[in-house]
Amino acid sequence: MDISLSSKGQKPELNVELHRGVAGSLGITVGQVAQALRPAFAGIDAGDWEDPSGEVRDVVVRLSPDARRRATDLRQLPLVVTGPSGEPTTVPLGQVATVEQSVGPAVINHLDRDLVVNVEANVSGRSTGEVINDITTRIATIQLPPGVRITQGGDAQQQAEVFGDIFFALGVALLLMYLILVMQFGSFLDPLAIMLSLPLSLIGVMLALAISGGTINIMSLIGVILLAGIVAKNAILLIDFAKWARERRGLPLREALIEAGAIRLRPILMTTFALIAGMIPVALGRGEGAQFRAPLGMAVIGGVITSTLLTLIAIPTFYEILDEWRQSLARVFGFTPKQMTAEMPVPEPAGD
Repeated sequence: MDISLSSKGQKPELNVELHRGVAGSLGITVGQVAQALRPAFAGIDAGDWEDPSGEVRDVVVRLSPDARRRATDLRQLPLVVTGPSGEPTTVPLGQVATVEQSVGPAVINHLDRDLVVNVEANVSGRSTGEVINDITTRIATIQLPPGVRITQGGDAQQQAEVFGDIFFALGVALLLMYLILVMQFGSFLDPLAIMLSLPLSLIGVMLALAISGGTINIMSLIGVILLAGIVAKNAILLIDFAKWARERRGLPLREALIEAGAIRLRPILMTTFALIAGMIPVALGRGEGAQFRAPLGMAVIGGVITSTLLTLIAIPTFYEILDEWRQSLARVFGFTPKQMTAEMPVPEPAGD
């Protein structure tokens, strides 16, 4: 990658360092020196001049270009001071200050009223996040001078803001999903078993991105948000049928879960295969701009595969554990298991 600085190299400059002890004894302040230097470089308006053609021109008096570049000429610049008798007199600048030639930045930038130097680079062959992590690690080993701090901007800052917005949206989506499931199932514990399918999908997302060489970017995170609604339907099919078989048919919990897995396996696999088939063109990354969308397809495919396989094993087990917790809490607080859930009728499960 190519690296550039906003300072744009260096250019010659003249440094004027005031001898404060000498200047103080003569009654010369830094402001007076600055006022004397300004006309020499910026010029002073001397009035108007009408040329032979009758056109009026502004007259500005200042040092010649050569004199403005030579330190010896600048040392002879007169400063007006008050003498011992009270009369104004002049003192050369070189008597109260040191004038030296040096080099300085060609461009001086400010951000939030602070001096700033922008370091810019183009990323090639690696993601922005990986490069930023490496830079942050290297910078952490550098002892910065007092008053100097490093902040991120450009694509790095925008990426951090976008990631923050996406994670906030994902958190809101999970909260709303949980509240809806609480209302539908009439229980605060049953939706937890369904929500377990969401972290199970992240295993497939990471594996799919690692195999395909993709990265965690905006599109892959959007795929994770999509998975939050997609993979939960498998757990909903299992838990809904198990609750119906247990409450309407009187089956023990474990038998109800086994029967739910056997009966709901076909619709779960049908929806999974249909979703994977629909995401394959997106994951292959064909066409203009398809490589930008490919991580979304890979994230969805990987998350659906692992969540489908693990949901059939993990969700019934976790639901049975939650039921044991519910019964334990009921014995501790003196409630019956039915009193710990909302009194809502369990509807007939939908057909396959």
